Amino acid sequence: QVQLVESGGDLVQPGGSLRLSCAASASTGRLSIDSMSWYRQAPGKERESVAGITGSGRTNYAESVKGRFTISRDGAGNTVFLQMNNLKPEDTAVYYCNVVGRWYGGYVSRFNSWGQGTQVTVSS
Repeated sequence: QVQLVESGGDLVQPGGSLRLSCAASASTGRLSIDSMSWYRQAPGKERESVAGITGSGRTNYAESVKGRFTISRDGAGNTVFLQMNNLKPEDTAVYYCNVVGRWYGGYVSRFNSWGQGTQVTVSS
């Protein structure tokens, strides 16, 4: 089973910065991660894609966050970060990480897992 642990959400003033992290792990076997992404869901709105990064390092961003947010992965490739700068009130939402890949533990199993969500609130 794949576990995702998110952290970094907080209350911040407009113009401030936050760094979210999401660590993927498995209690047995090993993971091969194809892509890691961040989504967000504001109250009364649908969940939307914010940014993604592939195993090869290719990134993509929502137009609303380009130039302000940066997605990256650690050297081992199992932790994804979202550096958020110049935050705006409209960035307020619960942020979720999503990880897609394969689990190897005697057999191969594909997985598509979601984190528990971390609250980001941008307000003065």
